[in-house]
Amino acid sequence: MTITVLYGTESGNSELIAQDLTDRLQQDGHEAESFDLQDFEPESITADNFYIVVCSTHGEGDLPNTALPFFEKFKDFAGDLTGVRYAMFGLGDTFYEETYSQGSEHLDRRFAELGATRVGEYGRHDASSWDLPSDVALEWLPGVLEAAKGF
Repeated sequence: MTITVLYGTESGNSELIAQDLTDRLQQDGHEAESFDLQDFEPESITADNFYIVVCSTHGEGDLPNTALPFFEKFKDFAGDLTGVRYAMFGLGDTFYEETYSQGSEHLDRRFAELGATRVGEYGRHDASSWDLPSDVALEWLPGVLEAAKGF
């Protein structure tokens, strides 16, 4: 199974997490690569790959800058993603209760609308916690990989 880690970031945290996930996956023998969402096209999403999406939240529950070009195309994308499997890891701050982790949820909803299936727990990092974002993501990863085996 080829794993593609996609990330959308404003300050670089999602990029660091994506790289740490990709490094771990490669160390564990998986074929994995990461891409900034601004450098990825919706037409490139295929059922041949498993996708891990890492996305922060900016402003009032908005997507971060590097996810915006992708999402503009993704909103209008008419493809059928039935058979595509993905996992979602969102970043946010529970101090902003109403918009916590909403950036990733915009992407999650669109993947689902197009027929893709999210597997595993929805991963989240809370900036108000003392936990390091990459530590949380790396603890989350094995459960996602186990869930992905069932497909």
